[in-house]
Amino acid sequence: MDKREIINLAVIAHVDAGKSTLVDAFLNQSGVFRENEEVVDCIMDSNDLERERGITIYSKNCAIEHNGVKINIVDTPGHADFSSEVERVIKAVDSAILIVDASEGPMPQTRFVLKKSLEKGIKPIVFINKIDKNNQRAEEVHDEIIDLFIELSADDDQLEFPVIYGIAVEGKAFYELDHESDNLDPLFETIIDSVDSYPDLDQEPLQMQVYDLAYDDYLGRIGIGRVYSGTIKDGQQVEVSKRDGSIEKGKITKLSVYEGLNQNAIDKARSGEIVSIAGIPDISIGETVCDPGKVDPLPMIEIAEPTLAMYFLVNDSPFAGLEGEYLTTRHLKARLERELEVNVGLRVEKAENTEAFKVSGRGELHLSILLENMRREGYELSVSKPEVLMKEIDGKKHEPVEKVMVELPEKYSGTVINKLNQRKGLMQSMLPEGDYVHLEYLVPTRGLIGFRSEFINDTSGEGTLIRSFDSYEPFKGEVPRRKNGVLVSNQQGTAMGYALSNLEARGEMFIEPGTKVYEGMIIGLHSRDNDLAVNACKNKKLTNVRASGSDDSINLAPPKKFTLEQALEFIEDDELVEITPAVIRLRKKILNEKMRLRNSKSK
Repeated sequence: MDKREIINLAVIAHVDAGKSTLVDAFLNQSGVFRENEEVVDCIMDSNDLERERGITIYSKNCAIEHNGVKINIVDTPGHADFSSEVERVIKAVDSAILIVDASEGPMPQTRFVLKKSLEKGIKPIVFINKIDKNNQRAEEVHDEIIDLFIELSADDDQLEFPVIYGIAVEGKAFYELDHESDNLDPLFETIIDSVDSYPDLDQEPLQMQVYDLAYDDYLGRIGIGRVYSGTIKDGQQVEVSKRDGSIEKGKITKLSVYEGLNQNAIDKARSGEIVSIAGIPDISIGETVCDPGKVDPLPMIEIAEPTLAMYFLVNDSPFAGLEGEYLTTRHLKARLERELEVNVGLRVEKAENTEAFKVSGRGELHLSILLENMRREGYELSVSKPEVLMKEIDGKKHEPVEKVMVELPEKYSGTVINKLNQRKGLMQSMLPEGDYVHLEYLVPTRGLIGFRSEFINDTSGEGTLIRSFDSYEPFKGEVPRRKNGVLVSNQQGTAMGYALSNLEARGEMFIEPGTKVYEGMIIGLHSRDNDLAVNACKNKKLTNVRASGSDDSINLAPPKKFTLEQALEFIEDDELVEITPAVIRLRKKILNEKMRLRNSKSK
């Protein structure tokens, strides 16, 4: 059995600080790739959506070797909606590299991941990245990080954290800003010098705790976790301490470890190693795998509660089944059950008296990623407006509140401050930075639904908005809803340029000529606060008479196109987003105009 020293290391940071880029550099400089092998950027972001969006969505493992020490690296997500992934990983590692942008400094998610690390007793290594930026302020950022450590109640040992400066995209690390280097050796050496390798506990009874899940069509559910003590063998009989306190017998049918980017099957793994095990069909996060008759469960890993929910419904529009392959309740149920195998931050409940499923997650992005994956797999469904999940604390209703950091040109600040105040936001700080203003707010999650697209318009695309979950606070009261009504098609057919040109005076169009529409489909934003049923299929009557100038080609303004997240933000309670592999449509829940009017009068 391999007796190498083992260090388990998490890479944590705010989104876009350079986590995946640093892991690329680690892999490149540790000899994982052949000389003639073509290597893509952000190789750990292997999911199509991760590559398209440039963010890490799922935590992933790899392993490198340096001077005889095996370093297992876990690349974690930086977006707040996937914070539950970070919480679980932190418990399974010996240390963490906290990456901070040399110009941006600590951001909201930096605070969250650092807090979790310090609570687990981890002493992070701070990597101040992107020091080649023109606006870098690495020394100020260093001071800000120290202030953050103090604010988060770091102990004296944790406050003595090592600091390395670097340019991850070039694979360079420096002990000091004025030092020279052309590789990551300073960082490698700091890791080995400042992090103790895992002690040899091979002779102790087995304790292996699962912190992540994967799924294989042939092997079933796979548990990924750390061997805290003892050894684990392929084919071994084990007992599992379950989340509910019960004990379940099982057998390891496949055991593997990470070498580079690959998972290699092995016969036996020792204490300290991160392993993947198959053969226990219902294993879950936080459960402990032990030797038979020697069950000693580790403290359970708590999974963060969802803050947002939406209903997934079978698509019942007139165009149902034209573009998708999987359409029925049975298909939806099977797909959501499969997602629950690996997505532990998700909750799925069957809605009462309907064929819908209530799906709860950590935020809009968390749920929209699931929906985007489903539509790419051929699923067709409708989803409702996201709703915030309230909590009962001491007999009072509490709601999730988010920390919002905004940076925008000063000329737009009045509008944004006014809107955040209307949405029950509470300003924490306001700092001018040249022509820009930096705002910090605490805003109810309800108030932020639909705000991002407004913010982009209000700041002409020049502002940045970053948000992360902060806490639960007493209910803040009603927040403003969308002010404008919508233009709703009153018949099925093909949209005509002639009709759309006449409707442009009524509002902003969401469709273009030639688009197939049906009754109840939303085709535009009304300029007033009421919904308006319109005919988008009306064409000009043809005659033999032609008038000079009146029959010129129609010039229409470009229609507004929605991404999935924008569509979910836009809709109101009586509306749905229809999602198919080919297109995203907005529609009313009740398609027939007379039925909608009757329903609104009965309320």
